[in-house]
Parts: sequence; structure tokens; C-alpha cells
Amino acid sequence: MLNENTFSAKSWAEAIALLKTEFPAAIWDTLYITLLSTLIAAAIALPLGMILAAGDKKLGVLRVPQPVLKVLGFLINVLRSIPFLILLIIVLPLARLLIGTAVGNNSFVVSLVIAAFPFITRLFEASFRGVDPGVIEASQSMGASPFQIVTKVMLREAFPSLLSDLTIAVTTVLGYTAMSGAVGGTGLGMIAITYGYNRYRFLVMYFAVIVLIILVQLFQSVGSALSKKADKRRKGNS
Repeated sequence: MLNENTFSAKSWAEAIALLKTEFPAAIWDTLYITLLSTLIAAAIALPLGMILAAGDKKLGVLRVPQPVLKVLGFLINVLRSIPFLILLIIVLPLARLLIGTAVGNNSFVVSLVIAAFPFITRLFEASFRGVDPGVIEASQSMGASPFQIVTKVMLREAFPSLLSDLTIAVTTVLGYTAMSGAVGGTGLGMIAITYGYNRYRFLVMYFAVIVLIILVQLFQSVGSALSKKADKRRKGNS
């Protein structure tokens, strides 16, 4: 991708001009799509992860028919196995049905939610399964209901891990938003592909990648700090 014009004065001038004019809106679009998609996907994944973990025979917290768990697990695995770009194209008609259009930020939010919630469900499920069985057994022996065990014991014990999962989810969805630029998406992915790769302005593409890396590091730092703080608070209250 490098050539004699990549770092020329003209290339730097064009890249800096786009950095001032196009990048602010692109960063906002990327943050909007990423955070909204992750929030909605996490809201769907949280109860699903609870059901898959608490309904397992080993924990015996919720009485969920095993065929239901198997079907749910199968559907989640199917969605996870579809490559994101293909899933993005498949889901666009659904976005048009739900919000009336297949273009724009909100349409890609629909696609990203469907792509992200199976992945987040498995993360949440693993965190719930990691709760100490002894704590659950102690709650059961004290007469706690299944609902109380799930909401007040499992959710509390798994909360720091869930925050770490959410951090992973945000950074993953952020990567998805970059790929959505290949099919008309907005944000930094669109800048990198449309203004950078397609027009041979590779310096613009590199700038977009650098901004994405900075955002990933920012989300990772904030998420890790919140997870550690929540873990210390949980241990302090135990």
C-alpha cells in the first residue's frame, strides 16, 4: 500500500484537512453505533446468559426444560458461526422492516445487535457459570427463591466479570463498525475505506486506524478500572 506519494506533502495536507472536517462526525457516528449496539445487545444477552447458566443441571437454580436450553444454545451457535459481513448483508432487510430504512446509523445498529448478542451471551454465560457453587448452595439452604439467587447472588458475584465481558464486547463491536464501512456504513470504517483505500489516500486510512486503536485503548482502560473497582467493592462487602 505504500508508494512514493503516501507521505508526500499533498497527502499530509489532504489527510489533515479530512482530520479536521470529516473525522469529528465519523468519530461521533462510531461511538454512537458502538455504544448503542452494545447496550441493546447486552440487554438481550444478560437474561439469555442467566437462563443458560442457571438452567444447567449442575447448578439447578432454574427449572428450564433441557430441550429448550439445547435449542437456545444451538441458535446462538448458528448466529455466532456466520461471518459478520455476511450477517450484516442478510440482516439489512430486517433493519428496513423494523426502522423503515436499510441505510444510516440506526440500520447498522440493528445489524450489530444481531451480530453481537450471541457473542455477549456466551461471555455472560461463562461469567455466571464461574460463580462459586458453594455460595449458591448456601443461598438455597437459607430458603432463597430461584429469582433471588439469580438476581441477588449470581448477578452480584458475577458483576465484576460481567463488566470485563462488556469491555470485550464494546471493543469487538467497535471492530464490527469498522468493517461495516465496506457495505455503506458510516463512521471511521467509512472514512478508512471510502476516503482512504478506494481513493488511494492511504495516510487517511492510517489515521482512521490510529483513532480506532486509541478508542479501543480508552474503552479497555475504563472497563478494566470499573471491573477492578467493582471486584474490590464486592470483596469488601462479603
